[in-house]
Amino acid sequence: MLSVIIPTEGVEQTAVATLAALVPGAAAGIIREVLLVDGTRNGVIERVADVAGCRFIGFEGFSQGAALAAGALQARSPWLMFLPAGAVLETGWIEETTQFIQAVASSGRDRAAVFRYARSPYVDTSFRDMLRAVARKLVGPLGDQGLLIARDHYDRIGGYPPQARRAEARLLRRLGRSSRTMLRSRIVMVG
Repeated sequence: MLSVIIPTEGVEQTAVATLAALVPGAAAGIIREVLLVDGTRNGVIERVADVAGCRFIGFEGFSQGAALAAGALQARSPWLMFLPAGAVLETGWIEETTQFIQAVASSGRDRAAVFRYARSPYVDTSFRDMLRAVARKLVGPLGDQGLLIARDHYDRIGGYPPQARRAEARLLRRLGRSSRTMLRSRIVMVG
């Protein structure tokens, strides 16, 4: 039903935290595959993928957009979930994601969803964090809130532009507010 695409930057700790949070979704049968996309060529993420039973995708390129586009190209499910490495979905995401997918399928309307952002209570707040919080209020969700979208909808709007700066923000803008839903489930960044 769902392919989860996680772009990594060669860091094991953040990738493992996100994978651990996805285990209940795999056990419930909602996750068909997890793709770890990495361009660092240091071998760390390839080993993590092997141990965790994920697919590893090495890619040429240095941008986040290139990693996301490479993962989407290889994904085999009708629904795509993009999560940044270090993102942990809180309890309740499985039911809400399933309900969202069923609602979109029955309505026939193109919709995408992002998760509600929550800061980790164990990380000190920096000036950058405060600026990002203001940006979320003014312009809407940012790329670190994940994205749930049907593959055909993703393809119709052109997907992540591989060479663009801030590819996540560009895709969210192309979706627009009217075809984007904010889920109740929260996403917490741990790293």
